[in-house]
Amino acid sequence: MVRAFPAFAPLPSRMTFLKFLRSVKNELILFFTPLAFLPLPLVIGTAEAECAYVIIMMAVFWCTEVLPLAITALLPALLFPLFGIMESKDVCMQYLKDTNLLFVGGLMVAVAVEHWNLHKRIALRVLLFVGVRPALLMLGFMGVTAFLSMWISNTATTAMMVPIVQAVLEQLNDNEAEIPQILSSEEQQVQTSDPDSKQPLQTEKQSEGQQGSVVVTFLDTAVEAAKRKEAAEKKRMCKGMTLCVCYAASIGGTATLTGTGPNLVLKGQMSQLFPENGDVINFASWFGFAFPNMILMLTLAWLWLQFVFMGFNFKKTWGCGAVKTEKDIAAYNVIREQHRLLGPMTFGEISVLGLFTLLVVMWFSRDPGFVDGWATTIFNSEAEYVTDATVAIFIAILLFVLPSKAPSFCCRSHSFDTVPPQAAGPTPRLLTWKVVQKKLPWGIVLLLGGGFALAKGSEVSGLSKWLGDQMAPLQSIPPWAIAIILCLLIATFTECTSNVATATLFLPVLASMSQSIGINPLYVMVPCTLSASFAFMLPVATPPNAIVFSYGYLKVADMARTGIVMNIIGILCITLAINTWGKAMFELDSFPVWANATGV
Repeated sequence: MVRAFPAFAPLPSRMTFLKFLRSVKNELILFFTPLAFLPLPLVIGTAEAECAYVIIMMAVFWCTEVLPLAITALLPALLFPLFGIMESKDVCMQYLKDTNLLFVGGLMVAVAVEHWNLHKRIALRVLLFVGVRPALLMLGFMGVTAFLSMWISNTATTAMMVPIVQAVLEQLNDNEAEIPQILSSEEQQVQTSDPDSKQPLQTEKQSEGQQGSVVVTFLDTAVEAAKRKEAAEKKRMCKGMTLCVCYAASIGGTATLTGTGPNLVLKGQMSQLFPENGDVINFASWFGFAFPNMILMLTLAWLWLQFVFMGFNFKKTWGCGAVKTEKDIAAYNVIREQHRLLGPMTFGEISVLGLFTLLVVMWFSRDPGFVDGWATTIFNSEAEYVTDATVAIFIAILLFVLPSKAPSFCCRSHSFDTVPPQAAGPTPRLLTWKVVQKKLPWGIVLLLGGGFALAKGSEVSGLSKWLGDQMAPLQSIPPWAIAIILCLLIATFTECTSNVATATLFLPVLASMSQSIGINPLYVMVPCTLSASFAFMLPVATPPNAIVFSYGYLKVADMARTGIVMNIIGILCITLAINTWGKAMFELDSFPVWANATGV
């Protein structure tokens, strides 16, 4: 039968239509989000409503990532002047504040450490020290990863550590040679079960009885069961060893002010919203609060991973009373060989290590809090002419000034890589701009700036005050309960979006809420800042999770089951920290005078 209208195609099926919607999802969000919330500026028309329109649109774009995060962060520079909230020059000034330069300077030092492979040398040295027993090896991996994440990007740390973990696991799990030993020992046990018979198996086979087949079947079953049990243990150990790296990277970044983006957002928002706070959040004060919390979290995370993936067999996982096997020796040799391939420390490595040490010492001693720091002593002024950003930029500039090779007149021996006499020309510096351009995540600078612009716009428009007034009924709830609820909310939210974007959206609101209900803003802002880094449950939540997941050991269910307990551990540790030594450090029992003042 011939069709009358062959040109018309059948209607697309429901699945085809859904597939089409998924393919244009980003375009639909980009088009309909501004339209859906357009009544805010058009119907209500107040400055608060116009600022809320910008914030809601940015929140949707940040959560869905329909635009790059840094491009979404530029929207205030376009929309605030158009709505008459702020002048363009005032908005643009928010994108390169003191905190942004602190971030840039600190990351330049981190790029130099990574460029000279100093982080890998530190990691391998520590692993050689702790050994290759599973429990201690996991502790070594977590300790090294957390320490490195305090100073360099958690993504770079994870990308460097996971191949080392993979190489060690290959040696620890290469135990095929043990299977014949298991078989021979069980055969021997069966053969010696009848002391009066010298060849029981041969006799039974010759008589074609059924008992021989039963014994052989039992042997096969026992060997297969041993193989399955061994394979399951190996798989669990691989999961635990890889998970520990991404968890430690996220935990370690919370310990220092420059370790992760949310910490810098807090620093910048405090300076923006409470300019009279007296630099209550600086490198030394943050480290004093967050480092003990990091140690506590890291210990509990290690114990939790031990319980889930390895158990507490002290002889097997700790090596108590056990002799080193060939697998242990082979795994140790892998680490030692990788360390040997790095060769002796070069002049450049030693220089970068010295500058890094100088940076940390200057950060701690600038304004330690309990005594006058070197900045106050030298400049003899209470004004903050010198900040943590000043120190970071000073060390970053030195990286471009100092040579990467020892001058020939300074070192006659061959201890350092001296410049040969025939190699005339400029000596390479410790860091070059080409390396910085390639490795520095410039998008985070714009992301931080966008957050500061949002906070300033909320303040100028009156949105912050309006939000604070709406939260006045929270006065009847104990502050510790408010902090726990907010930490749970942010820890859930950060699983789906960038931790920097999460902190950027929530911190100004929390500051307004604190002023409204009369509690110290740091009591909720500090715990929520830490919670923004607790993205443990999903592979897409943070780059370290994605790197670990890509190696194929883990399923999404593995990360979700383990990660939800990690989130609970993190929130409990934060609650303990903010209500014990945090109260003493930041004087959280009283409402500070500087919280009454707002930025201008």
